[in-house]
Amino acid sequence: MSKRSHDEAAAAEDPKDAKREAKRLKKEKRAKKAEPSNGAESIAPEQVEPTVDDKEEKEGLSKEERKALKRAKKEAAKAAEPQEAAATTSDATGDADAVAKAERKALKQAEKAAKKAGKAPNGEAGAPNASAGVSNGAVVSGGKTAGGEVAYREDAGLAALPQSTIDGFVAEKFLSIEDPQEQPFRPIVDFKYLPGDATQRAAFATFSAPTPIQAACWPYLFAGRDVIGVAETGSGKTMAFGLPCVRFIAGLPKAQRNGVKACMVSPTRELAMQIHEQLVKLAEPAGVKAVCVYGGTSKDEQRKTLRGAQIIVATPGRLNDFLQEGAIDMSGATYVVLDEADRMLDKGFEDEVRKIISATAPTGRQTLMFTATWPPSVRELADTFMKEPVKVTIGENNASGELRANARIVQEIEVTTQVDKQPRLIQLLKQYQSGQNKNDRILVFCLYKKEATRIEEFIGRRGFNVGGIHGDLSQQKRTESLEAFKNGKVPILVATDVAARGLDIPAVKLVINVTFPLTVEDYVHRIGRTGRAGQDGKAVTLFTDAEKHLAGGLINVLKAANQAVPEELMKFGTTVKKKGHEAYGAFYKDTADMKKATKITFD
Repeated sequence: MSKRSHDEAAAAEDPKDAKREAKRLKKEKRAKKAEPSNGAESIAPEQVEPTVDDKEEKEGLSKEERKALKRAKKEAAKAAEPQEAAATTSDATGDADAVAKAERKALKQAEKAAKKAGKAPNGEAGAPNASAGVSNGAVVSGGKTAGGEVAYREDAGLAALPQSTIDGFVAEKFLSIEDPQEQPFRPIVDFKYLPGDATQRAAFATFSAPTPIQAACWPYLFAGRDVIGVAETGSGKTMAFGLPCVRFIAGLPKAQRNGVKACMVSPTRELAMQIHEQLVKLAEPAGVKAVCVYGGTSKDEQRKTLRGAQIIVATPGRLNDFLQEGAIDMSGATYVVLDEADRMLDKGFEDEVRKIISATAPTGRQTLMFTATWPPSVRELADTFMKEPVKVTIGENNASGELRANARIVQEIEVTTQVDKQPRLIQLLKQYQSGQNKNDRILVFCLYKKEATRIEEFIGRRGFNVGGIHGDLSQQKRTESLEAFKNGKVPILVATDVAARGLDIPAVKLVINVTFPLTVEDYVHRIGRTGRAGQDGKAVTLFTDAEKHLAGGLINVLKAANQAVPEELMKFGTTVKKKGHEAYGAFYKDTADMKKATKITFD
C-alpha cells in the first residue's frame, strides 16, 4: 500500500474540507481557461435536460453541439484532477457529480448555440408546424415549402409496430411505393397514429381505418415531399391530400397565413364542389378558409368569396379567367394539387394546367398529382413541375398505373340489342328496387345528353322517382339533382359521363350502363361510382353489336378483376392492337373482326 502525504491524510480525515478545496481549485482552473467557443451562458433550469449520457440523445445533436459537449467533458476531466489528488475513494461520487454537471452545462451551451444558428435540438425550426402535436418518434426531414424545411415525426406507437404488421398491410392492399430518396416512412395504418389533435381527426370519426392511398401518402406529404398517387376511383384521395394541406396552413405563423397558400384543380365542376365539401370539414375547425370556383355560374358572386381565401378549389377554365383578370394572386401558393390529372389532359386542359402551375410560387412548392392512369402525357407533366416525387400505386399488378376496375365490384355484361334495352332497364330497376331495397341508390349511365333526357323521362313514366344530371342542365339543376340523390330523396339518377369521374356519391348499390361509353377507361370510371370506401358494389352493362370494337378491352378489364366473361362477349373477339388517341388516351380496339364499311356511290 503506497504512502500518502500529510495533506492527503488530512483531506481524507475531513471529507467536507476536501470537497470545498476541490471546488476552489476547480473555480481557479475555470477562471484561467478561455470561455467556450459559443460563449454561451447557462440557460433557465427548465431548459436543462437531466443527462446527455444516453446514446440516442447524443445522436440527435448536431456536429457543432457534439463538439461543444466534447470540450466540456475535457474541461470537467481536468477540473477533477486536483479533487482526485485530495480526496479518498469515498469522494468518487463527488467527481461523478462534477462530470455530470459539466455535461449538463455542455447541453445548455449546445442548445444556445443551436438557437443562434436558428435551430432547436428537438426538431427543425422555421417549419410550418408540420410535426406539432406529434407523439415522440423518429424525426425525418423532408422537402421544403415557403415556411422552411418540414419535419415529420413518426408516432411512437407506429414505430413500435412489428415489421410483419407493416409488411402484411402492404401486401394486403397491393401497395407499391417508389421513392428516389428512399426515406423509411411507414404507412399510417390507423388514425390514432396521425399527427395532430382530436379536432383534426374528427372528420374521420365514421371511418374505421385510413384507405391505402391515405396511409401511404400522408407521411410523405407531412414531410413536404412531392407525391404522385395512382389509384382506383373511390380510394379516398381527397382526404389524402386535404389533411396535410390544412395542417400546413394552420401551422403557419398568423402573419404568414394571409393570401392563397394552396390550389387544388379538378377537371369538372361536380368534382371541384365535392373536393371543397370534404375540405371544409377539415378547414373550418382549423380556422382556414377554402373557396370553390368553377364555370357555369356568376363570376361576380364567386369573386366576392375569394376575399380572405387561403385554399382555392377550382376547374382549370374558371381559375385561368380569374388569374388573367388579376382577381386571384397565387404567387404565394406553395401547395398545388392536380386531381384526376389524366382526365384533365384528356379534356384538353394541358395548357391551362401549365399556366396555373406557373402562376404559383416558383420555389418551395409542394406539388401533388393524383391520377387513375399513368399515360405518357401525365408523366411528362410530372417531369416538368415535380421534384423527386414519390410515386404511390395502389392495386394488384398495377405498378405501371394501368387502369383497373375495383375488384369488389361484381360486373355483369349482358349482350343484347338496341330494341331490348329499355324493357330490360325497367326489369333491372324493379328487381333491385323492391322490398327492403326499395330506397337503394341506382346510377343509370347514358352516352349522350339527349339520350339521358329521354331515359329519365321514360323511367319517370313507369312510376319511379328519378332525377338527372348532364351538360344541358343549368348548374343549379345539376347541383339540386346530385344533392337529392346523395341524401336519398331521389334513389335513381340518370347521368352522362360528367358524373362518372371522381364524384363521391355514398352508398350507390348498383350502376347500370344503358349505353357503353366511348372508351373502356370511361367504363371503369362509371362502375367506380359503386363499391367505394371498402364497400361491395354491382354493375350491369347492356352491350350491343355497335360496341363490339371495345369488346377486347372490356374482356381484359373483366379478367383483371377476376370477373366472369360471357361467351356472347367472347364472340366479338379479343384485343389484337393497342392504339393511342390524343383525346381518349390508351384504349384497345379489335380490327380483325369488324364489319366491312358500306360502299356508297355518289352520282
